[in-house]
Amino acid sequence: MPVVFRHRGFRFFFYSNEGWPREPVHVHVDKGSCEAKFWISPTVSVAYNDGFDAKTLRQLLEAVASNATRIEKAWHEYFTQG
Repeated sequence: MPVVFRHRGFRFFFYSNEGWPREPVHVHVDKGSCEAKFWISPTVSVAYNDGFDAKTLRQLLEAVASNATRIEKAWHEYFTQG
């Protein structure tokens, strides 16, 4: 699972096997037993949430939005390699 970055104890990553056909660019975030998935475009939005409270989810949404370019770049670099 390639980790794109870590922020305040949260891990922002994607799974190596995102299926075929591959879903649009997105990122998973986990900490402890909680996990969420965020779509990157056309706008950053929550795809699912398993355990994060509303305040944490808003903070994660902001972190994903401010790192959207970084996430998208990492996604394309990883899935277009070799």
